Amino acid sequence: MSKQTHEPEIGLIEIDRDITLRRMLVRSTAPTRTVLLLHGFPETILGWKDISLALAVDHDVHSFDWPGYGLSSRPPVDRFAYAPADYARVLKGYIEAAGIDRTKLTIYATDIGALPALLLALDEPDIARSLIVGDFAPFNRPALMWQNLQALKSKPSSDHVRAAMNAGRDEILQNTFFRGLPKQAHYDVPQAFRDDMAKAWSHDGMTVVDAFYHYYASFTRDQDHFEANLARLKTPVKVVWGSDDLYITKDMGAELAERIRAELNVLQGIGHYPHLQAPEQTVVEIRAASR
Repeated sequence: MSKQTHEPEIGLIEIDRDITLRRMLVRSTAPTRTVLLLHGFPETILGWKDISLALAVDHDVHSFDWPGYGLSSRPPVDRFAYAPADYARVLKGYIEAAGIDRTKLTIYATDIGALPALLLALDEPDIARSLIVGDFAPFNRPALMWQNLQALKSKPSSDHVRAAMNAGRDEILQNTFFRGLPKQAHYDVPQAFRDDMAKAWSHDGMTVVDAFYHYYASFTRDQDHFEANLARLKTPVKVVWGSDDLYITKDMGAELAERIRAELNVLQGIGHYPHLQAPEQTVVEIRAASR
């Protein structure tokens, strides 16, 4: 990917009394559109750095750490539930606090970031010019999910998975991005990104696994709400999925695309993290959607 000389601006932005987000902004000298990049588990904003630099030729590019991830706030659960619906409110708050022009905005959302974006679009169809979503679980279809993700959807299995994942920090950070891929398909994960995830694993008494666990505690409820209200979704959506996604199979993406009548692009040989494995393709998808 071609890169610009822009340096990312990394700082904090307050959303409300409980939530302050760490965000990364790469400004274009001649922006025609704006892109907001939403990460998944166990990522941070640094996973978007190269893509942001490539898009900054003619886009202003935003990203932020979700609450519970990176260096964003991790308030107690009695004040913030970490559910997809709560993340949807954070997303709306960020767009407002950052002063983003919705008419020029494309949102690219993966993994835990995708359902919040769609939930927000149900209520506010003009939240963005277009959405790109992929490699997540829009519907309650446990059979299409990896076993550990299935187990997170209800107690007592979710408590066992939470404990095991918290104990397995090093293994998760080493292997999460490559599961289900043959050795020859493994790719480089920038060391600065790895270091950032490790540094931010535990913060303010909560780990990223804890945040992930709480997200799943209300996941089925928010999936069911989304499915029951599909007819209200008016924002243009494109679905992009890795053909070799082990965590959430491409059948989930195919069902979503069919039911909302969206374009589906299945990326051959790609796993759960297309933006890390095939960043050039991600840039192509975003440019096409933001025209």
